[in-house]
Amino acid sequence: MVMDMKRTMIIGAAGFVGGYLINCLKQECGMEVFATKLQHEKIENSFAQIFDLDIMDKEAIVSLLFEVRPDYIFHLAAQSSVGLAWKNPGLTIDVNIKGSVNVMDAIRELYYKPRVLLIGSGEEYGHIKAGETPIGESNMVRPGNIYAATKACQNMIGNIYARAYDMEVMMVRAFNHIGPNQAPMFVVADFCKQVAEIELGIREPIMYVGNLEAKRDFTDVRDVVRAYVQLVEQGIAGETYNVGSGHAIAIREILDRIIAMSDCNIAVEIDANKLRPVDVPIIEADISKIKALTGWTPEISLEQTIRETLDYWRERVCGAIPE
Repeated sequence: MVMDMKRTMIIGAAGFVGGYLINCLKQECGMEVFATKLQHEKIENSFAQIFDLDIMDKEAIVSLLFEVRPDYIFHLAAQSSVGLAWKNPGLTIDVNIKGSVNVMDAIRELYYKPRVLLIGSGEEYGHIKAGETPIGESNMVRPGNIYAATKACQNMIGNIYARAYDMEVMMVRAFNHIGPNQAPMFVVADFCKQVAEIELGIREPIMYVGNLEAKRDFTDVRDVVRAYVQLVEQGIAGETYNVGSGHAIAIREILDRIIAMSDCNIAVEIDANKLRPVDVPIIEADISKIKALTGWTPEISLEQTIRETLDYWRERVCGAIPE
């Protein structure tokens, strides 16, 4: 992946994807990287210059953009947990919709037009009907949860800004991305953490799980950030691109694969607290659009991602990786 020396800003880089994107931009692309976080968050990455930024403060965004003058902007800042969105919809709406509008308005005040990638979710498609899988970008969105609704709104707003204000804004619908260092509020990290704790003897040999029948499209986070970089350079303003593996797999199969990597005899029980009020049966991406535009395709196998994630949690629960 070769790009001209560019200045790149990642808004909301303290999360799971941010660190991988910083590394990709710096190590693979040789770019100058600027990244933002909330004041209480930490980013330990020497490849980026770090700034504190709250996207609820539009004037602070304007000030930082004029200081840095980025060529490319990745808008990652979001409340991205579906479970938390059910518990705190107001926070999710504030961050994902109002915060995104602040970012877009701030960019609109610049004297030049940076290329901007808004990160959405495959969850936006929601209740997928028979015959719609794998689902393409032009399919109707029917969000089935609060988080998905806010991301669908962000997508529509991004499209409007691109067309009404002639801004270089592209949108992504990213499907489930996984890998080492993901928080255990997400299913694969949760399963791997539980297995690692069982192996160490600090948890009883019972896995507590939610809905195992749902099918989801999982992609390694390192493949996902490669897609983001290619889209911010090559994407067409106002367009939306799916980023996923193109193949849905049942959560049960994910669980079986993780347990098979352990020598422990592990039982499985349903935990009602892990069940969502509404859960979409299958979400699978049609990724032909991004493939046609950029040539991008996932390279890291699901087996490799699961094994590396499990090994990460084995190290962490043993204390080798600090909290």
